[in-house]
Amino acid sequence: MLAHKSLSRDTAKQVLTDITQGKVNISQMACFMTVYMMRSITVEELAGFRDAMLDLCIPVDLSEFDPIDLCGTGGDGKDTFNMSTTASFIVAGAGIKVAKHGNYGVSSNCGSSNVMEYFGYKFTNDRDVLRKQMDKAGICIMHAPLFHPAMKNVAPVRKDLGVRTFFNMLGPMVNPAFPNNQLVGVFSLELARLYGYLYQQSGKHFVILHSLDVYDEISLTGLFKVIGNDYEKLMQPEDLGFKRCTPESLAGGKDVAGSARILTDILENKGTIEQNNAVLANAAMAIHCARPDWSLKDALGQARESLESGKALKAFKTLLEN
Repeated sequence: MLAHKSLSRDTAKQVLTDITQGKVNISQMACFMTVYMMRSITVEELAGFRDAMLDLCIPVDLSEFDPIDLCGTGGDGKDTFNMSTTASFIVAGAGIKVAKHGNYGVSSNCGSSNVMEYFGYKFTNDRDVLRKQMDKAGICIMHAPLFHPAMKNVAPVRKDLGVRTFFNMLGPMVNPAFPNNQLVGVFSLELARLYGYLYQQSGKHFVILHSLDVYDEISLTGLFKVIGNDYEKLMQPEDLGFKRCTPESLAGGKDVAGSARILTDILENKGTIEQNNAVLANAAMAIHCARPDWSLKDALGQARESLESGKALKAFKTLLEN
């Protein structure tokens, strides 16, 4: 690896299997994780790592709901508020089922799991509970460690490193519900292209997002790349009818409580214009992904109606009750 040699897909799969099953020591594990800070990951390596994670996961069948996942890689270093989590409730409020995959923050202070835990949401991998939540609220939260038990050997090392590793690259690709619809945000243009190649082979409906000023979502701060099943385009906020945001307007809370307050403010229609617009842009792209026969303009209208009517807030409250 340090000699700049890459791994085949099968070797990558075996290496990650060995790591997650505790067959290597902590020092070797840390060394391996940091390799991909020094050189780019290859398509074969990414595919092999994904294969290992999916083979080792606890799967849960939610196919009857045909859900979408909204998940970013994280690791962009921007420390924005929980945009994809907030957008997930807007999508659910619009009548599209969401199986949201998430985890605690590693390179930011508040991941989706941190904020949902703050609200008292009880993480579970019980299929019956998740199905009930999908049925009642239109959304469930899938806390990655409960579905990827092999990751328990890796989690302390990731936390100690405190920086982006290749596991950030894998998060959106290893949802244990195997959803057929995915909105994926990635932290680099290079990774967007790798994801695009792999998702083209997957048979899923997908949209991959990357803002060129290095956000793993539509930030509305500038140009952003969108890669779908049969298109790739560069867009700007004005294409969606929005003004540009400043980075400061998207900042997350200083702690989990602050981040949670931003989420509820937005769902209660008390968010700033910039916060609302950024969330609506991502929610609209997810709706368009799940309903590709709807235009992006129509999807944006559905997202706005979900937020302004209180349907998104209702999905949020109903989830916490179930």
